Amino acid sequence: MKTTVIGLGLIGGSFALSLKDKGLSECVMGIERSERSARRALDLGLVDRIATLDEALAESDLIVLATPVDTIPVMAVKLLNRIRPDQIVMDMGSTKQELCEVTALHPNRGRLVATHPMWGTENSGPEAAEHGAFAGRTVVICDSERSDADALAAVERIYRTLGMPIRYMSAEEQDTHCAYVSHISHITSFALALTVLEKEREEEHIFDLAGGGFESTVRLAKSLPQTWAPIFLGNKYNVLDVLREHIHQLQILRRMIERDDRQGLIDAMSKANKIREILK
Repeated sequence: MKTTVIGLGLIGGSFALSLKDKGLSECVMGIERSERSARRALDLGLVDRIATLDEALAESDLIVLATPVDTIPVMAVKLLNRIRPDQIVMDMGSTKQELCEVTALHPNRGRLVATHPMWGTENSGPEAAEHGAFAGRTVVICDSERSDADALAAVERIYRTLGMPIRYMSAEEQDTHCAYVSHISHITSFALALTVLEKEREEEHIFDLAGGGFESTVRLAKSLPQTWAPIFLGNKYNVLDVLREHIHQLQILRRMIERDDRQGLIDAMSKANKIREILK
Protein backbone atom coordinates (compact mmCIF):
# COMPACT_ATOMS: atom_id res chain seq x y z
CA MET A 1 0.00 0.00 0.00
CA LYS A 2 1.16 3.51 -0.82
CA THR A 3 0.01 6.33 1.45
CA THR A 4 -0.02 10.11 1.32
CA VAL A 5 -0.39 12.12 4.52
CA ILE A 6 -1.58 15.68 4.02
CA GLY A 7 -0.42 17.79 6.96
CA LEU A 8 2.83 16.75 8.64
CA GLY A 9 2.42 18.22 12.10
CA LEU A 10 1.92 16.41 15.40
CA ILE A 11 -0.88 14.09 14.29
CA GLY A 12 0.00 13.60 10.63
CA GLY A 13 3.71 13.23 11.35
CA SER A 14 3.12 10.72 14.14
CA PHE A 15 0.74 8.73 11.93
CA ALA A 16 3.28 8.67 9.10
CA LEU A 17 5.91 7.38 11.54
CA SER A 18 3.52 4.71 12.81
CA LEU A 19 2.77 3.49 9.29
CA LYS A 20 6.48 3.15 8.60
CA ASP A 21 7.34 1.60 11.96
CA LYS A 22 4.65 -1.07 11.55
CA GLY A 23 5.41 -1.75 7.89
CA LEU A 24 1.88 -0.79 6.90
CA SER A 25 2.89 1.22 3.85
CA GLU A 26 5.63 0.54 1.33
CA CYS A 27 5.89 4.26 0.62
CA VAL A 28 4.69 7.19 2.72
CA MET A 29 4.46 10.47 0.86
CA GLY A 30 3.73 13.82 2.43
CA ILE A 31 2.01 17.02 1.40
CA GLU A 32 2.75 20.09 3.48
CA ARG A 33 1.87 23.72 2.80
CA SER A 34 4.93 25.04 4.64
CA GLU A 35 8.19 24.48 2.76
CA ARG A 36 10.12 24.58 6.03
CA SER A 37 7.88 21.91 7.57
CA ALA A 38 8.13 19.79 4.44
CA ARG A 39 11.93 19.89 4.55
CA ARG A 40 11.93 19.16 8.27
CA ALA A 41 9.59 16.20 7.83
CA LEU A 42 11.96 14.76 5.26
CA ASP A 43 15.01 15.39 7.47
CA LEU A 44 13.29 13.67 10.40
CA GLY A 45 12.31 10.68 8.27
CA LEU A 46 8.59 11.14 8.80
CA VAL A 47 7.93 10.56 5.09
CA ASP A 48 9.82 9.04 2.20
CA ARG A 49 9.25 12.00 -0.08
CA ILE A 50 7.22 15.17 -0.50
CA ALA A 51 4.56 14.94 -3.20
CA THR A 52 2.12 17.18 -5.01
CA LEU A 53 -1.61 16.56 -4.83
CA ASP A 54 -1.61 15.31 -8.40
CA GLU A 55 1.15 12.81 -7.56
CA ALA A 56 -0.73 11.69 -4.47
CA LEU A 57 -3.90 11.07 -6.44
CA ALA A 58 -2.01 9.19 -9.14
CA GLU A 59 0.04 6.96 -6.83
CA SER A 60 -1.69 6.54 -3.45
CA ASP A 61 -3.97 3.81 -2.21
CA LEU A 62 -4.74 5.78 0.95
CA ILE A 63 -4.83 9.56 1.42
CA VAL A 64 -4.87 10.83 5.00
CA LEU A 65 -6.13 14.29 5.94
CA ALA A 66 -4.35 15.60 9.05
CA THR A 67 -4.78 19.32 8.48
CA PRO A 68 -6.61 21.84 10.75
CA VAL A 69 -10.26 20.88 11.15
CA ASP A 70 -11.63 23.90 9.30
CA THR A 71 -9.79 22.82 6.13
CA ILE A 72 -10.79 19.16 6.18
CA PRO A 73 -14.36 19.31 4.76
CA VAL A 74 -13.32 21.26 1.66
CA MET A 75 -10.21 19.12 1.19
CA ALA A 76 -12.25 15.93 1.55
CA VAL A 77 -14.70 17.03 -1.15
CA LYS A 78 -11.84 17.94 -3.49
CA LEU A 79 -10.29 14.52 -2.99
CA LEU A 80 -13.58 12.66 -3.38
CA ASN A 81 -14.13 14.53 -6.64
CA ARG A 82 -10.93 13.09 -8.08
CA ILE A 83 -10.21 9.69 -6.53
CA ARG A 84 -10.42 6.34 -8.27
CA PRO A 85 -12.98 3.77 -7.08
CA ASP A 86 -10.25 1.76 -5.32
CA GLN A 87 -8.70 4.66 -3.37
CA ILE A 88 -9.48 5.53 0.25
CA VAL A 89 -9.62 8.91 1.98
CA MET A 90 -9.52 9.14 5.76
CA ASP A 91 -9.32 12.11 8.09
CA MET A 92 -7.95 12.52 11.61
CA GLY A 93 -9.73 15.70 12.72
CA SER A 94 -11.30 16.16 16.14
CA THR A 95 -14.68 17.45 14.92
CA LYS A 96 -16.87 15.51 12.55
CA GLN A 97 -20.36 16.94 12.02
CA GLU A 98 -19.43 19.45 9.32
CA LEU A 99 -17.29 16.92 7.46
CA CYS A 100 -19.98 14.26 7.49
CA GLU A 101 -22.72 16.72 6.50
CA VAL A 102 -20.72 18.22 3.63
CA THR A 103 -19.86 14.81 2.18
CA ALA A 104 -23.14 13.02 2.95
CA LEU A 105 -24.56 13.17 -0.58
CA HIS A 106 -21.28 12.92 -2.48
CA PRO A 107 -21.34 10.01 -4.95
CA ASN A 108 -17.94 8.85 -3.63
CA ARG A 109 -18.88 9.18 0.07
CA GLY A 110 -18.24 5.48 0.56
CA ARG A 111 -14.51 5.99 -0.05
CA LEU A 112 -14.25 8.30 2.99
CA VAL A 113 -13.62 6.98 6.50
CA ALA A 114 -14.08 9.67 9.16
CA THR A 115 -11.84 9.02 12.16
CA HIS A 116 -10.60 10.75 15.30
CA PRO A 117 -7.63 9.20 17.15
CA MET A 118 -7.90 10.35 20.76
CA TRP A 119 -4.31 11.40 21.23
CA GLY A 120 -2.35 14.63 21.16
CA THR A 121 0.12 16.79 23.03
CA GLU A 122 0.60 20.52 23.46
CA ASN A 123 3.41 20.45 20.89
CA SER A 124 3.14 21.12 17.17
CA GLY A 125 5.00 20.83 13.90
CA PRO A 126 7.01 17.94 12.43
CA GLU A 127 9.39 18.03 15.41
CA ALA A 128 6.48 17.07 17.68
CA ALA A 129 5.86 13.75 15.90
CA GLU A 130 6.36 10.69 18.11
CA HIS A 131 7.03 7.01 17.51
CA GLY A 132 4.32 4.75 18.97
CA ALA A 133 2.09 7.73 19.68
CA PHE A 134 -1.22 5.95 19.11
CA ALA A 135 -0.61 2.64 20.89
CA GLY A 136 -3.33 2.01 23.47
CA ARG A 137 -5.26 5.16 22.52
CA THR A 138 -8.89 4.94 21.48
CA VAL A 139 -9.90 5.93 17.96
CA VAL A 140 -13.44 6.94 17.03
CA ILE A 141 -14.81 6.03 13.61
CA CYS A 142 -17.84 8.13 12.72
CA ASP A 143 -20.84 7.18 10.59
CA SER A 144 -19.08 3.95 9.64
CA GLU A 145 -22.20 2.66 7.87
CA ARG A 146 -21.65 5.35 5.21
CA SER A 147 -18.19 3.99 4.32
CA ASP A 148 -17.69 1.18 1.82
CA ALA A 149 -16.94 -2.14 3.50
CA ASP A 150 -13.47 -2.49 1.97
CA ALA A 151 -12.48 1.09 2.83
CA LEU A 152 -13.67 0.70 6.42
CA ALA A 153 -11.91 -2.66 6.80
CA ALA A 154 -8.61 -1.22 5.54
CA VAL A 155 -8.69 1.65 8.03
CA GLU A 156 -9.77 -0.64 10.87
CA ARG A 157 -6.83 -2.93 10.10
CA ILE A 158 -4.40 -0.01 10.30
CA TYR A 159 -5.71 1.18 13.64
CA ARG A 160 -5.79 -2.33 15.12
CA THR A 161 -2.21 -2.90 13.98
CA LEU A 162 -1.28 0.32 15.80
CA GLY A 163 -2.84 -1.13 18.96
CA MET A 164 -5.81 1.21 19.09
CA PRO A 165 -9.23 0.22 20.49
CA ILE A 166 -11.95 1.32 18.06
CA ARG A 167 -15.24 2.95 19.04
CA TYR A 168 -18.06 3.64 16.61
CA MET A 169 -20.26 6.72 16.93
CA SER A 170 -22.33 9.10 14.90
CA ALA A 171 -20.64 12.39 14.05
CA GLU A 172 -23.04 14.16 16.42
CA GLU A 173 -22.20 11.85 19.33
CA GLN A 174 -18.49 12.21 18.69
CA ASP A 175 -18.56 15.99 18.72
CA THR A 176 -20.68 16.09 21.88
CA HIS A 177 -18.41 13.70 23.78
CA CYS A 178 -15.23 15.44 22.62
CA ALA A 179 -16.53 18.78 23.86
CA TYR A 180 -16.67 17.27 27.36
CA VAL A 181 -13.48 15.20 27.44
CA SER A 182 -11.14 17.18 25.21
CA HIS A 183 -12.26 20.62 24.14
CA ILE A 184 -13.26 21.87 27.60
CA SER A 185 -9.86 20.81 28.97
CA HIS A 186 -8.11 22.99 26.44
CA ILE A 187 -10.34 26.03 26.76
CA THR A 188 -10.11 25.85 30.57
CA SER A 189 -6.32 25.66 30.35
CA PHE A 190 -6.20 28.68 28.05
CA ALA A 191 -8.49 30.60 30.44
CA LEU A 192 -6.39 29.73 33.50
CA ALA A 193 -3.21 30.79 31.73
CA LEU A 194 -4.81 34.12 30.77
CA THR A 195 -5.98 34.60 34.38
CA VAL A 196 -2.51 34.02 35.79
CA LEU A 197 -0.79 36.11 33.12
CA GLU A 198 -3.12 39.00 33.93
CA LYS A 199 -2.39 38.64 37.66
CA GLU A 200 1.33 38.37 36.99
CA ARG A 201 1.26 41.96 35.74
CA GLU A 202 0.46 42.93 39.34
CA GLU A 203 2.47 40.32 41.21
CA GLU A 204 6.08 40.10 40.03
CA HIS A 205 6.99 36.79 41.66
CA ILE A 206 3.85 34.74 41.07
CA PHE A 207 5.56 32.28 38.70
CA ASP A 208 8.34 31.68 41.23
CA LEU A 209 5.73 29.88 43.31
CA ALA A 210 4.25 27.78 40.50
CA GLY A 211 4.60 24.05 41.13
CA GLY A 212 3.76 20.81 39.38
CA GLY A 213 0.01 21.20 39.85
CA PHE A 214 0.00 24.53 38.07
CA GLU A 215 2.23 23.24 35.27
CA SER A 216 0.05 20.20 34.61
CA THR A 217 -3.12 22.29 34.64
CA VAL A 218 -1.89 24.90 32.15
CA ARG A 219 0.13 22.51 29.97
CA LEU A 220 -2.55 22.50 27.28
CA ALA A 221 -2.38 26.30 27.05
CA LYS A 222 0.87 25.77 25.14
CA SER A 223 -1.15 24.22 22.30
CA LEU A 224 -1.15 25.88 18.89
CA PRO A 225 -3.89 28.57 18.66
CA GLN A 226 -4.20 28.03 14.90
CA THR A 227 -5.20 24.44 15.65
CA TRP A 228 -7.61 25.06 18.50
CA ALA A 229 -9.52 28.15 17.38
CA PRO A 230 -11.06 26.19 14.44
CA ILE A 231 -11.88 23.29 16.77
CA PHE A 232 -13.73 25.52 19.26
CA LEU A 233 -15.63 27.29 16.49
CA GLY A 234 -16.28 24.09 14.53
CA ASN A 235 -17.84 22.49 17.62
CA LYS A 236 -19.31 25.80 18.78
CA TYR A 237 -22.67 24.70 20.20
CA ASN A 238 -21.31 21.70 22.09
CA VAL A 239 -18.45 23.78 23.48
CA LEU A 240 -20.90 26.48 24.59
CA ASP A 241 -23.05 23.84 26.32
CA VAL A 242 -20.13 22.42 28.27
CA LEU A 243 -18.86 25.91 29.10
CA ARG A 244 -22.25 26.81 30.58
CA GLU A 245 -22.14 23.75 32.83
CA HIS A 246 -18.50 24.39 33.75
CA ILE A 247 -19.21 28.01 34.67
CA HIS A 248 -22.23 26.84 36.70
CA GLN A 249 -20.02 24.46 38.71
CA LEU A 250 -17.46 27.23 39.28
CA GLN A 251 -20.22 29.52 40.55
CA ILE A 252 -21.41 26.84 42.99
CA LEU A 253 -17.87 26.44 44.36
CA ARG A 254 -17.46 30.22 44.58
CA ARG A 255 -20.66 30.57 46.63
CA MET A 256 -19.50 27.82 49.00
CA ILE A 257 -16.21 29.62 49.56
CA GLU A 258 -17.97 32.97 50.08
CA ARG A 259 -20.20 31.35 52.72
CA ASP A 260 -17.38 29.45 54.45
CA ASP A 261 -19.30 26.27 53.61
CA ARG A 262 -16.63 23.74 54.59
CA GLN A 263 -18.90 20.69 54.39
CA GLY A 264 -20.33 21.77 51.05
CA LEU A 265 -16.82 22.04 49.61
CA ILE A 266 -15.85 18.64 51.00
CA ASP A 267 -19.02 17.06 49.57
CA ALA A 268 -18.48 18.66 46.15
CA MET A 269 -14.83 17.64 45.96
CA SER A 270 -15.63 14.13 47.19
CA LYS A 271 -18.14 13.83 44.37
CA ALA A 272 -15.49 15.05 41.94
CA ASN A 273 -13.08 12.41 43.28
CA LYS A 274 -15.30 9.74 41.73
CA ILE A 275 -13.51 10.55 38.47
CA ARG A 276 -10.79 8.23 39.82
CA GLU A 277 -13.11 5.27 39.22
CA ILE A 278 -13.39 6.26 35.56
CA LEU A 279 -9.83 7.40 34.84
CA LYS A 280 -7.86 4.54 36.36
